Amino acid sequence: MYLSRFLSIHALWVTVSSVMQPYPLVWGHYDVCKTQIYTEEGKVWDYMACQPESTDMTKYLKVKLDPPDITCGDPPETFCAMGNPYMCNNECDASTPELAHPPELMFDFEGRHPSTFWQSATWKEYPKPLQVNITLSWSKTIELTDNIVITFESGRPDQMILEKSLDYGRTWQPYQYYATDCLDAFHMDPKSVKDLSQHTVLEIICTEEYSTGYMTNSKIIHFEIKDRFAFFAGPWLRNMASLYGQLDTTKKLRDFFTVTDLRIRLLRPAVGEIFVDELHLARYFYAISDIKVHGRCKCNLHATVCVYDNSKLTCECEHNTTGPDCGKCKKNYQGRPWSPGSYLPIPKGTANTCDGDSVSPPKFNRIWPNISSLEVSNPKQVAPKLALSTVSSVQVANHKRANVCDNELLHCQNGGTCHNNVRCLCPAAYTGVLCEKPRCQDAGCGSRAGLAARPPRGPAPPLLLLLLAAMLRAAGPPLL
Repeated sequence: MYLSRFLSIHALWVTVSSVMQPYPLVWGHYDVCKTQIYTEEGKVWDYMACQPESTDMTKYLKVKLDPPDITCGDPPETFCAMGNPYMCNNECDASTPELAHPPELMFDFEGRHPSTFWQSATWKEYPKPLQVNITLSWSKTIELTDNIVITFESGRPDQMILEKSLDYGRTWQPYQYYATDCLDAFHMDPKSVKDLSQHTVLEIICTEEYSTGYMTNSKIIHFEIKDRFAFFAGPWLRNMASLYGQLDTTKKLRDFFTVTDLRIRLLRPAVGEIFVDELHLARYFYAISDIKVHGRCKCNLHATVCVYDNSKLTCECEHNTTGPDCGKCKKNYQGRPWSPGSYLPIPKGTANTCDGDSVSPPKFNRIWPNISSLEVSNPKQVAPKLALSTVSSVQVANHKRANVCDNELLHCQNGGTCHNNVRCLCPAAYTGVLCEKPRCQDAGCGSRAGLAARPPRGPAPPLLLLLLAAMLRAAGPPLL
Protein backbone atom coordinates (compact mmCIF):
# COMPACT_ATOMS: atom_id res chain seq x y z
CA MET A 1 0.00 0.00 0.00
CA TYR A 2 2.74 2.46 0.98
CA LEU A 3 4.78 1.51 -2.10
CA SER A 4 1.89 1.84 -4.54
CA ARG A 5 0.91 5.22 -3.08
CA PHE A 6 4.48 6.47 -3.30
CA LEU A 7 4.81 5.28 -6.87
CA SER A 8 1.54 7.01 -7.80
CA ILE A 9 2.71 10.32 -6.29
CA HIS A 10 6.13 9.97 -7.96
CA ALA A 11 4.55 9.29 -11.36
CA LEU A 12 2.27 12.31 -10.98
CA TRP A 13 5.22 14.51 -9.95
CA VAL A 14 7.26 13.39 -12.99
CA THR A 15 4.32 14.13 -15.27
CA VAL A 16 3.75 17.62 -13.83
CA SER A 17 7.47 18.40 -13.93
CA SER A 18 7.78 17.38 -17.58
CA VAL A 19 4.74 19.46 -18.52
CA MET A 20 6.04 22.52 -16.67
CA GLN A 21 9.62 22.32 -17.98
CA PRO A 22 9.13 24.75 -20.86
CA TYR A 23 7.76 27.31 -18.39
CA PRO A 24 10.40 28.05 -15.75
CA LEU A 25 8.78 29.40 -12.59
CA VAL A 26 11.65 31.16 -10.92
CA TRP A 27 13.02 33.42 -13.62
CA GLY A 28 12.50 37.16 -13.09
CA HIS A 29 11.50 38.80 -16.37
CA TYR A 30 9.99 42.04 -15.06
CA ASP A 31 7.63 42.07 -18.03
CA VAL A 32 4.49 41.63 -15.89
CA CYS A 33 3.68 44.66 -13.77
CA LYS A 34 0.97 43.20 -11.56
CA THR A 35 -0.78 40.09 -10.33
CA GLN A 36 -4.10 39.63 -8.54
CA ILE A 37 -4.15 38.94 -4.81
CA TYR A 38 -6.86 38.60 -2.18
CA THR A 39 -7.17 41.11 0.66
CA GLU A 40 -9.81 41.82 3.26
CA GLU A 41 -11.35 44.20 0.73
CA GLY A 42 -11.40 41.52 -1.99
CA LYS A 43 -9.28 41.10 -5.11
CA VAL A 44 -6.68 43.80 -5.72
CA TRP A 45 -3.59 44.17 -7.89
CA ASP A 46 -0.13 43.56 -6.39
CA TYR A 47 2.40 45.59 -8.38
CA MET A 48 5.96 44.56 -9.25
CA ALA A 49 8.91 45.87 -11.25
CA CYS A 50 8.66 45.68 -15.03
CA GLN A 51 10.53 46.70 -18.18
CA PRO A 52 9.96 46.65 -21.97
CA GLU A 53 11.18 43.83 -24.17
CA SER A 54 14.55 44.09 -25.86
CA THR A 55 14.27 44.86 -29.58
CA ASP A 56 16.20 46.14 -32.61
CA MET A 57 16.58 49.82 -31.76
CA THR A 58 17.81 50.82 -35.24
CA LYS A 59 14.14 50.95 -36.29
CA TYR A 60 13.69 54.07 -34.18
CA LEU A 61 16.90 56.07 -34.61
CA LYS A 62 17.84 59.15 -36.60
CA VAL A 63 21.23 59.21 -38.32
CA LYS A 64 23.40 62.26 -38.97
CA LEU A 65 26.70 62.42 -40.88
CA ASP A 66 29.46 64.95 -40.35
CA PRO A 67 30.57 66.33 -42.72
CA PRO A 68 27.06 66.20 -44.23
CA ASP A 69 28.33 65.97 -47.82
CA ILE A 70 30.68 63.03 -47.17
CA THR A 71 28.43 60.44 -48.88
CA CYS A 72 29.72 59.46 -52.33
CA GLY A 73 27.89 60.17 -55.56
CA ASP A 74 27.60 63.96 -55.72
CA PRO A 75 29.45 64.46 -57.97
CA PRO A 76 29.63 60.89 -59.33
CA GLU A 77 32.95 59.13 -58.88
CA THR A 78 34.59 55.76 -59.45
CA PHE A 79 36.05 53.57 -56.73
CA CYS A 80 37.92 50.30 -56.48
CA ALA A 81 36.24 46.94 -55.95
CA MET A 82 35.96 45.64 -52.39
CA GLY A 83 37.71 42.35 -53.04
CA ASN A 84 40.21 43.65 -55.56
CA PRO A 85 41.56 47.11 -54.66
CA TYR A 86 43.18 47.46 -58.12
CA MET A 87 39.94 46.98 -60.07
CA CYS A 88 38.77 50.59 -60.03
CA ASN A 89 35.79 50.78 -62.39
CA ASN A 90 32.87 50.82 -59.90
CA GLU A 91 30.60 53.85 -59.84
CA CYS A 92 28.82 55.81 -57.13
CA ASP A 93 26.15 58.18 -58.45
CA ALA A 94 23.61 59.76 -56.07
CA SER A 95 21.24 60.56 -58.97
CA THR A 96 20.89 56.91 -60.01
CA PRO A 97 19.12 54.66 -57.47
CA GLU A 98 21.04 51.54 -58.54
CA LEU A 99 24.39 53.34 -58.02
CA ALA A 100 23.53 55.44 -54.94
CA HIS A 101 24.70 54.62 -51.40
CA PRO A 102 22.74 56.89 -48.99
CA PRO A 103 23.03 56.62 -45.14
CA GLU A 104 19.69 54.82 -44.68
CA LEU A 105 21.20 51.73 -46.35
CA MET A 106 23.14 51.13 -43.12
CA PHE A 107 19.89 50.06 -41.47
CA ASP A 108 17.72 48.52 -44.20
CA PHE A 109 16.62 44.90 -44.09
CA GLU A 110 18.58 42.87 -46.60
CA GLY A 111 19.34 39.27 -47.48
CA ARG A 112 22.81 40.37 -48.61
CA HIS A 113 22.19 39.13 -52.19
CA PRO A 114 22.93 41.76 -53.28
CA SER A 115 24.02 43.69 -50.20
CA THR A 116 23.19 47.37 -49.84
CA PHE A 117 25.44 49.82 -48.09
CA TRP A 118 26.26 53.43 -47.32
CA GLN A 119 29.55 54.63 -48.78
CA SER A 120 31.70 57.70 -48.22
CA ALA A 121 33.59 59.66 -50.84
CA THR A 122 37.06 58.28 -51.61
CA TRP A 123 40.26 59.69 -50.12
CA LYS A 124 40.81 61.98 -53.09
CA GLU A 125 42.00 64.85 -50.87
CA TYR A 126 44.88 62.93 -49.29
CA PRO A 127 46.92 63.82 -47.17
CA LYS A 128 43.99 65.65 -45.56
CA PRO A 129 42.46 63.12 -43.13
CA LEU A 130 39.40 61.22 -44.37
CA GLN A 131 37.27 61.39 -41.23
CA VAL A 132 33.54 60.83 -40.75
CA ASN A 133 31.26 61.04 -37.70
CA ILE A 134 28.10 58.90 -37.82
CA THR A 135 25.70 59.89 -35.02
CA LEU A 136 22.79 57.64 -34.05
CA SER A 137 20.14 59.42 -31.96
CA TRP A 138 16.98 58.13 -30.26
CA SER A 139 15.77 61.26 -28.39
CA LYS A 140 15.16 58.77 -25.59
CA THR A 141 17.24 57.03 -22.96
CA ILE A 142 17.78 53.38 -23.92
CA GLU A 143 19.49 50.45 -22.22
CA LEU A 144 21.72 48.21 -24.35
CA THR A 145 21.04 44.48 -24.05
CA ASP A 146 23.16 42.91 -26.81
CA ASN A 147 26.39 43.53 -28.73
CA ILE A 148 26.63 46.54 -31.02
CA VAL A 149 27.59 45.09 -34.41
CA ILE A 150 28.87 47.15 -37.35
CA THR A 151 29.34 45.39 -40.69
CA PHE A 152 31.68 47.08 -43.15
CA GLU A 153 31.43 46.52 -46.86
CA SER A 154 34.85 48.10 -47.27
CA GLY A 155 37.84 47.04 -45.25
CA ARG A 156 37.47 47.72 -41.55
CA PRO A 157 38.97 51.11 -40.64
CA ASP A 158 42.53 51.38 -39.41
CA GLN A 159 41.37 53.78 -36.68
CA MET A 160 37.92 54.22 -35.16
CA ILE A 161 36.29 55.31 -31.89
CA LEU A 162 32.84 54.29 -30.66
CA GLU A 163 31.40 56.97 -28.36
CA LYS A 164 28.25 57.34 -26.25
CA SER A 165 26.21 60.22 -24.88
CA LEU A 166 23.86 60.26 -21.91
CA ASP A 167 22.63 63.81 -22.45
CA TYR A 168 21.32 63.76 -26.04
CA GLY A 169 24.63 64.60 -27.68
CA ARG A 170 25.68 67.56 -25.56
CA THR A 171 28.68 65.67 -24.16
CA TRP A 172 30.42 62.51 -25.33
CA GLN A 173 32.59 59.86 -23.74
CA PRO A 174 34.46 56.98 -25.42
CA TYR A 175 33.05 53.47 -25.33
CA GLN A 176 35.94 51.73 -27.10
CA TYR A 177 38.91 52.47 -29.37
CA TYR A 178 39.73 50.38 -32.46
CA ALA A 179 43.05 50.46 -34.34
CA THR A 180 45.53 48.35 -36.26
CA ASP A 181 48.15 49.78 -33.87
CA CYS A 182 46.66 51.03 -30.57
CA LEU A 183 49.94 52.35 -29.23
CA ASP A 184 50.61 54.42 -32.33
CA ALA A 185 47.05 55.64 -32.85
CA PHE A 186 45.84 56.30 -29.30
CA HIS A 187 48.88 55.78 -27.04
CA MET A 188 47.14 52.82 -25.42
CA ASP A 189 48.22 49.21 -24.96
CA PRO A 190 45.97 46.82 -26.90
CA LYS A 191 43.44 44.80 -24.91
CA SER A 192 40.36 42.70 -25.49
CA VAL A 193 37.27 42.29 -23.32
CA LYS A 194 38.64 38.90 -22.25
CA ASP A 195 41.39 40.81 -20.41
CA LEU A 196 38.81 42.54 -18.19
CA SER A 197 37.13 41.36 -14.99
CA GLN A 198 34.25 42.33 -12.70
CA HIS A 199 36.48 44.98 -11.15
CA THR A 200 37.62 46.46 -14.49
CA VAL A 201 34.48 45.94 -16.58
CA LEU A 202 34.03 49.73 -16.96
CA GLU A 203 37.55 50.25 -18.29
CA ILE A 204 37.74 51.93 -21.71
CA ILE A 205 40.06 49.83 -23.88
CA CYS A 206 41.69 49.94 -27.31
CA THR A 207 41.47 46.72 -29.28
CA GLU A 208 43.31 45.60 -32.42
CA GLU A 209 41.02 42.61 -32.85
CA TYR A 210 38.69 44.25 -35.39
CA SER A 211 40.95 46.46 -37.48
CA THR A 212 42.34 44.35 -40.32
CA GLY A 213 42.12 45.64 -43.88
CA TYR A 214 40.99 43.80 -47.04
CA MET A 215 40.50 40.25 -45.79
CA THR A 216 37.77 37.72 -46.52
CA ASN A 217 35.18 37.43 -43.71
CA SER A 218 36.80 40.32 -41.84
CA LYS A 219 34.07 42.90 -42.13
CA ILE A 220 32.51 42.96 -38.65
CA ILE A 221 33.28 45.14 -35.63
CA HIS A 222 31.77 44.37 -32.21
CA PHE A 223 31.24 46.27 -29.01
CA GLU A 224 30.82 43.35 -26.64
CA ILE A 225 27.87 43.89 -24.29
CA LYS A 226 27.25 40.20 -23.58
CA ASP A 227 30.84 39.48 -22.62
CA ARG A 228 30.59 42.22 -20.01
CA PHE A 229 27.28 40.81 -18.75
CA ALA A 230 29.01 37.43 -18.45
CA PHE A 231 31.35 38.71 -15.72
CA PHE A 232 28.30 38.74 -13.45
CA ALA A 233 25.88 36.25 -15.05
CA GLY A 234 28.37 33.55 -16.11
CA PRO A 235 29.57 32.57 -19.60
CA TRP A 236 26.14 31.40 -20.77
CA LEU A 237 24.26 34.18 -18.93
CA ARG A 238 22.58 31.56 -16.76
CA ASN A 239 22.69 33.58 -13.55
CA MET A 240 20.90 36.73 -14.65
CA ALA A 241 19.80 37.30 -11.05
CA SER A 242 23.37 38.18 -10.17
CA LEU A 243 23.60 40.61 -13.09
CA TYR A 244 20.27 42.22 -12.22
CA GLY A 245 21.40 42.56 -8.62
CA GLN A 246 24.57 44.34 -9.73
CA LEU A 247 22.65 46.65 -12.08
CA ASP A 248 20.23 47.43 -9.28
CA THR A 249 22.84 48.39 -6.72
CA THR A 250 25.70 49.86 -8.81
CA LYS A 251 24.68 53.06 -10.59
CA LYS A 252 27.93 53.35 -12.58
CA LEU A 253 27.43 49.86 -14.03
CA ARG A 254 23.84 50.62 -14.98
CA ASP A 255 24.86 53.91 -16.58
CA PHE A 256 27.59 52.14 -18.57
CA PHE A 257 24.96 50.26 -20.57
CA THR A 258 22.66 53.30 -20.90
CA VAL A 259 22.78 55.78 -23.81
CA THR A 260 20.75 58.43 -25.56
CA ASP A 261 23.08 58.61 -28.59
CA LEU A 262 25.94 56.66 -30.13
CA ARG A 263 28.64 58.08 -32.36
CA ILE A 264 30.93 56.15 -34.72
CA ARG A 265 34.06 58.19 -35.41
CA LEU A 266 35.84 56.89 -38.51
CA LEU A 267 39.34 58.37 -38.33
CA ARG A 268 41.37 56.47 -40.95
CA PRO A 269 40.17 54.06 -43.66
CA ALA A 270 41.59 50.60 -44.23
CA VAL A 271 44.95 51.03 -45.89
CA GLY A 272 46.14 47.45 -45.57
CA GLU A 273 49.77 48.53 -45.61
CA ILE A 274 52.06 50.94 -43.78
CA PHE A 275 51.99 53.59 -46.50
CA VAL A 276 49.12 55.11 -48.47
CA ASP A 277 49.28 54.45 -52.22
CA GLU A 278 48.92 58.01 -53.47
CA LEU A 279 48.50 56.82 -57.08
CA HIS A 280 45.37 54.82 -56.25
CA LEU A 281 43.41 56.93 -53.74
CA ALA A 282 40.11 55.48 -55.02
CA ARG A 283 41.05 52.39 -52.99
CA TYR A 284 40.40 54.21 -49.72
CA PHE A 285 36.89 54.95 -48.42
CA TYR A 286 34.37 53.76 -45.80
CA ALA A 287 31.35 51.59 -46.59
CA ILE A 288 28.92 50.17 -43.99
CA SER A 289 26.22 47.68 -44.92
CA ASP A 290 24.64 47.06 -41.51
CA ILE A 291 24.51 48.38 -37.94
CA LYS A 292 22.78 46.43 -35.17
CA VAL A 293 21.86 47.99 -31.82
CA HIS A 294 19.65 45.90 -29.53
CA GLY A 295 18.20 47.41 -26.39
CA ARG A 296 15.10 48.61 -24.62
CA CYS A 297 13.60 51.93 -23.59
CA LYS A 298 14.71 52.97 -20.14
CA CYS A 299 11.53 53.24 -18.11
CA ASN A 300 13.03 52.93 -14.61
CA LEU A 301 11.29 49.53 -14.19
CA HIS A 302 7.91 51.28 -14.33
CA ALA A 303 6.64 50.16 -17.79
CA THR A 304 6.37 47.09 -19.97
CA VAL A 305 5.60 48.98 -23.19
CA CYS A 306 7.45 51.69 -25.08
CA VAL A 307 5.45 53.23 -27.93
CA TYR A 308 6.80 54.91 -31.07
CA ASP A 309 4.52 57.74 -32.13
CA ASN A 310 5.27 60.87 -34.14
CA SER A 311 8.89 59.73 -34.50
CA LYS A 312 9.27 59.63 -30.72
CA LEU A 313 9.73 56.81 -28.19
CA THR A 314 7.79 57.08 -24.93
CA CYS A 315 7.26 54.68 -22.02
CA GLU A 316 3.67 53.72 -21.21
CA CYS A 317 4.12 54.19 -17.49
CA GLU A 318 2.63 52.02 -14.75
CA HIS A 319 2.81 52.36 -10.94
CA ASN A 320 1.23 55.86 -11.01
CA THR A 321 4.36 57.30 -12.65
CA THR A 322 4.66 59.59 -15.65
CA GLY A 323 7.21 61.23 -17.95
CA PRO A 324 9.20 59.96 -20.98
CA ASP A 325 11.21 57.62 -18.71
CA CYS A 326 8.50 57.25 -16.01
CA GLY A 327 10.76 59.50 -13.97
CA LYS A 328 8.24 61.18 -11.67
CA CYS A 329 4.98 60.51 -9.84
CA LYS A 330 1.65 61.55 -11.29
CA LYS A 331 -0.20 64.46 -9.78
CA ASN A 332 -2.03 63.41 -6.59
CA TYR A 333 0.26 60.37 -6.30
CA GLN A 334 3.11 62.00 -4.43
CA GLY A 335 2.53 60.49 -1.02
CA ARG A 336 6.19 59.50 -0.98
CA PRO A 337 9.15 60.60 -3.13
CA TRP A 338 9.46 59.01 -6.57
CA SER A 339 11.87 56.07 -6.82
CA PRO A 340 12.84 53.74 -9.69
CA GLY A 341 11.63 50.18 -9.52
CA SER A 342 14.03 47.57 -8.20
CA TYR A 343 15.09 44.20 -9.60
CA LEU A 344 15.26 42.94 -6.01
CA PRO A 345 14.05 40.69 -4.61
CA ILE A 346 14.30 38.19 -7.44
CA PRO A 347 12.16 37.20 -9.31
CA LYS A 348 9.42 39.88 -9.11
CA GLY A 349 11.39 42.86 -7.91
CA THR A 350 9.87 45.83 -6.14
CA ALA A 351 7.59 48.23 -8.01
CA ASN A 352 8.11 51.26 -5.72
CA THR A 353 4.68 52.45 -6.78
CA CYS A 354 3.84 56.11 -6.35
CA ASP A 355 1.21 56.34 -3.59
CA GLY A 356 -1.74 58.65 -3.39
CA ASP A 357 -1.52 61.35 -0.73
CA SER A 358 -3.88 59.52 1.59
CA VAL A 359 -3.52 55.94 0.35
CA SER A 360 -2.97 53.34 3.08
CA PRO A 361 -1.49 49.92 2.28
CA PRO A 362 -4.01 47.10 1.68
CA LYS A 363 -4.50 44.27 4.17
CA PHE A 364 -3.37 40.93 2.76
CA ASN A 365 -4.47 37.45 3.70
CA ARG A 366 -3.67 35.44 0.58
CA ILE A 367 -1.29 35.84 -2.35
CA TRP A 368 -1.66 34.05 -5.66
CA PRO A 369 1.52 32.92 -7.47
CA ASN A 370 2.80 34.74 -10.52
CA ILE A 371 4.59 33.02 -13.40
CA SER A 372 7.14 34.94 -15.46
CA SER A 373 10.27 34.23 -17.49
CA LEU A 374 13.67 35.90 -17.53
CA GLU A 375 14.60 37.74 -20.71
CA VAL A 376 17.77 37.03 -22.66
CA SER A 377 18.32 39.54 -25.43
CA ASN A 378 19.24 36.87 -27.98
CA PRO A 379 16.34 34.38 -28.24
CA LYS A 380 18.68 31.70 -29.65
CA GLN A 381 20.86 31.88 -26.61
CA VAL A 382 20.83 29.11 -24.01
CA ALA A 383 18.09 29.92 -21.52
CA PRO A 384 19.28 30.92 -18.06
CA LYS A 385 18.55 28.63 -15.10
CA LEU A 386 18.18 29.94 -11.58
CA ALA A 387 17.29 28.09 -8.39
CA LEU A 388 15.45 30.69 -6.33
CA SER A 389 16.13 28.85 -3.08
CA THR A 390 19.87 29.41 -3.55
CA VAL A 391 19.64 33.15 -4.25
CA SER A 392 19.01 35.80 -1.61
CA SER A 393 18.82 39.52 -2.19
CA VAL A 394 22.18 39.81 -0.44
CA GLN A 395 23.79 37.19 -2.67
CA VAL A 396 22.51 38.55 -5.98
CA ALA A 397 23.71 42.03 -5.17
CA ASN A 398 27.22 40.69 -4.44
CA HIS A 399 27.63 43.19 -1.63
CA LYS A 400 31.37 42.68 -1.17
CA ARG A 401 31.95 44.61 -4.35
CA ALA A 402 28.73 46.57 -4.97
CA ASN A 403 26.79 49.32 -3.29
CA VAL A 404 23.75 48.09 -1.43
CA CYS A 405 21.95 51.40 -1.42
CA ASP A 406 22.09 54.89 -2.84
CA ASN A 407 20.51 57.98 -1.27
CA GLU A 408 20.27 59.60 -4.69
CA LEU A 409 18.08 56.78 -6.00
CA LEU A 410 16.30 56.17 -2.67
CA HIS A 411 16.82 52.42 -2.67
CA CYS A 412 16.13 52.12 1.07
CA GLN A 413 12.41 51.59 1.51
CA ASN A 414 9.84 52.56 4.16
CA GLY A 415 11.78 55.55 5.41
CA GLY A 416 15.16 53.80 5.68
CA THR A 417 18.35 55.79 5.12
CA CYS A 418 21.49 54.69 3.29
CA HIS A 419 24.65 54.42 5.42
CA ASN A 420 27.95 54.59 3.51
CA ASN A 421 26.29 52.85 0.52
CA VAL A 422 26.69 49.50 2.30
CA ARG A 423 23.52 49.12 4.38
CA CYS A 424 20.14 50.64 5.06
CA LEU A 425 19.39 52.01 8.53
CA CYS A 426 15.79 50.94 9.01
CA PRO A 427 13.00 52.42 11.18
CA ALA A 428 12.05 50.32 14.21
CA ALA A 429 9.06 48.76 12.43
CA TYR A 430 11.06 47.44 9.44
CA THR A 431 13.97 45.12 8.68
CA GLY A 432 15.65 43.50 5.67
CA VAL A 433 18.50 44.52 3.35
CA LEU A 434 16.46 47.42 1.93
CA CYS A 435 14.04 47.83 4.90
CA GLU A 436 11.49 46.00 2.76
CA LYS A 437 10.15 43.65 5.49
CA PRO A 438 7.95 44.67 8.43
CA ARG A 439 9.36 43.25 11.66
CA CYS A 440 5.93 41.84 12.47
CA GLN A 441 6.47 39.35 9.61
CA ASP A 442 9.33 37.80 11.54
CA ALA A 443 7.43 37.94 14.84
CA GLY A 444 4.30 36.42 13.34
CA CYS A 445 1.53 39.01 13.11
CA GLY A 446 -1.44 36.99 14.20
CA SER A 447 -3.58 39.86 15.44
CA ARG A 448 -5.87 41.96 13.28
CA ALA A 449 -3.92 45.06 14.25
CA GLY A 450 -0.70 43.51 12.99
CA LEU A 451 -2.36 42.44 9.75
CA ALA A 452 -3.72 45.92 9.14
CA ALA A 453 -0.25 47.42 9.46
CA ARG A 454 1.34 44.91 7.14
CA PRO A 455 2.37 46.16 3.66
CA PRO A 456 2.19 43.90 0.58
CA ARG A 457 4.10 40.67 0.96
CA GLY A 458 6.92 39.51 -1.27
CA PRO A 459 6.78 36.84 -3.98
CA ALA A 460 4.46 33.88 -3.47
CA PRO A 461 5.85 30.34 -3.01
CA PRO A 462 6.92 28.69 -6.28
CA LEU A 463 4.01 27.08 -8.09
CA LEU A 464 5.59 23.63 -8.13
CA LEU A 465 5.56 23.55 -4.32
CA LEU A 466 1.82 24.32 -4.38
CA LEU A 467 1.29 21.53 -6.91
CA LEU A 468 3.24 19.10 -4.74
CA ALA A 469 1.11 20.01 -1.73
CA ALA A 470 -2.02 19.39 -3.79
CA MET A 471 -0.70 15.98 -4.87
CA LEU A 472 0.02 15.01 -1.31
CA ARG A 473 -3.56 15.93 -0.30
CA ALA A 474 -4.87 13.92 -3.25
CA ALA A 475 -2.96 10.87 -2.05
CA GLY A 476 -5.10 10.72 1.11
CA PRO A 477 -4.24 10.71 4.84
CA PRO A 478 -1.21 8.72 5.99
CA LEU A 479 -1.84 5.20 7.17
CA LEU A 480 -1.10 4.65 10.84
